[in-house]
Amino acid sequence: MRFVSERLNKFLAARLGISRRDADEMIRNSSVKVNDRQAELGQKIIDSDIVTVSGQQITKNAIYRYFLLHKPVGYVCSRKSQGQNPTIYSLLPTDFQQYKTVGRLDKDSSGLLILTNDGNFAHSMTHPKFLKNKTYVVNLDKPLEPLHHQMIVDYGISLTDGLSKFQLEKIKDSPKTWKVSMSEGRNRQIRRTFQALGYKVTKLHRTGFGPYLLNDLKSGTYEEFKLTNND
Repeated sequence: MRFVSERLNKFLAARLGISRRDADEMIRNSSVKVNDRQAELGQKIIDSDIVTVSGQQITKNAIYRYFLLHKPVGYVCSRKSQGQNPTIYSLLPTDFQQYKTVGRLDKDSSGLLILTNDGNFAHSMTHPKFLKNKTYVVNLDKPLEPLHHQMIVDYGISLTDGLSKFQLEKIKDSPKTWKVSMSEGRNRQIRRTFQALGYKVTKLHRTGFGPYLLNDLKSGTYEEFKLTNND
């Protein structure tokens, strides 16, 4: 395949599974070099150019990789820290800046995150039409009333961005600890649903995303996995 004056941000977006805006941000942050020279916004490349991101060469034929990360509480899912809150990328090797999270967890939540440079895989995991189930362990500040349990599971709770319904299963005979199962993934949806009924979520921990499980992966660590024919 021969490259003729392809825009660098388009090349990076296709190979890393990110948006062109994210690619421009990487260029702006001096993470990208072309032929060992600092890349510039709007730059074009040709087939013979060597492109690196944080010192790692980006091949012309995309090589996709997939990782599970156990996110601790207090970390944000962005490439830049926010105030005093560190980014999840501070837990990872420098060259992992090229991998993007598949969905997010907010700062106060913990558990399973997936990272990849495969945009098609990310789309298949996050687009609502694919109905990928996600599971969480949720702790509340007080016991969940049976009526409120029924309202969430059977009828849904009206939020500003639509109706919120998910499945609930009691854990360890505790009326404050629940397993939540859902295929949606709106911003802080679980927290907002309980808040609308007068509860505060004191812990939110994701244990599964589609066929992928956190299992015994230790907090703050990651592991690579391979796709199967069923993914």
